[in-house]
Amino acid sequence: MIQAIAFTVYPVKDVARSRRFYEETLRLKAESSGCEGRWVEYEVGGATFAITDLNDRAVAGAGGAVAFEVDDLDRTLESFNAGAIVEPAFDTPVCRMAIVADPDGNELILHKKSVKK
Repeated sequence: MIQAIAFTVYPVKDVARSRRFYEETLRLKAESSGCEGRWVEYEVGGATFAITDLNDRAVAGAGGAVAFEVDDLDRTLESFNAGAIVEPAFDTPVCRMAIVADPDGNELILHKKSVKK
């Protein structure tokens, strides 16, 4: 079951150039950066906004993607047919996620934040 929007992410062509825009022009403060600086997160009013050049399928300038926080990633994925799973579940240092597609091909991220120990 979806619990919240975990984050919104925009694909960018040049992370350094985009960081300058978001940090200097919009005055956002980077909260974290991962994947050798190719994924940058900003906390905005209790929500997370990210920029990245990691997704080869995403087109910079075509819009972003939403990540839904789920209570059980594996159980949620069971409700999708195999063809709708674009990228199976994978782990990151802070979460576990998968990418699925809606009937029109829009990609959605299903996200489960890791429990901090």
